[in-house]
Amino acid sequence: MLVATFNINDVNRRLDNLLEWLASRKPDVACLQELKCEHKRFPADALSRAGYGAVWQGQRTWNGVAILARGAEPVLTRTALPGDPADRQARYIEAAVNGVLIASIYAPNGNPQPGPKFDYKLAWLKRLQAHATALRKTGAPVVLAGDYNVVPGDLDIYPTRSYDDNALVQPESRAAFRRLVGRSWTDALRARHPGARIYTFWDYKRQRWQRDAGLRLDHLLLSPSVAGRLRDAGIDRAVRGCDGASDHAPAWIRLA
Repeated sequence: MLVATFNINDVNRRLDNLLEWLASRKPDVACLQELKCEHKRFPADALSRAGYGAVWQGQRTWNGVAILARGAEPVLTRTALPGDPADRQARYIEAAVNGVLIASIYAPNGNPQPGPKFDYKLAWLKRLQAHATALRKTGAPVVLAGDYNVVPGDLDIYPTRSYDDNALVQPESRAAFRRLVGRSWTDALRARHPGARIYTFWDYKRQRWQRDAGLRLDHLLLSPSVAGRLRDAGIDRAVRGCDGASDHAPAWIRLA
């Protein structure tokens, strides 16, 4: 079972890129973030013709998350992260696919920090941790996949001081991610590539793709009941270099 996550950065604008990647990689499950489209404008018909069922939560201009399943219809279980009924941002969706519970996550960026956006980011990650704990305690196989907007450590960012004030690398952000992972969840990419510099995001500015000045923002966390099935994990870097590409590359895991 191949499960992937891809911050598509406008699903309609980059639909051709997405369809090309789906055709070549053939993930069984693909979690998308930053759809940047109203719910009714999600390209469900085009994805269906490509062989993928979908559930999604759209939002005008920003945000938006989706889960695609190859040759199947995801069974929708949740369209919002619990813990704050007033939060209307489309950042979390959850569905069952082939016996695995999958979440597509688009955590808040948090910039500028300090400030209300950073406070919202930390509060959102705390809510995610609480929900992740509840899911883990069910004993179900769970994959939490998406753009967490956190650089976990120094190996997850190119050598630079230019991000020192950025919310992505702040001690509070990293501590929140560490608490989320804790002793129970497996950071699949890091588990398969310990000690390696691996990136999933390259900003459009300042030739960062050309200089390989990247960050690892996209993560797949595995619950204990599925972590033992991990066989491989990687990043489809070449997708970032395609014409009209998203500033993220897809990350994926293969489960037995």
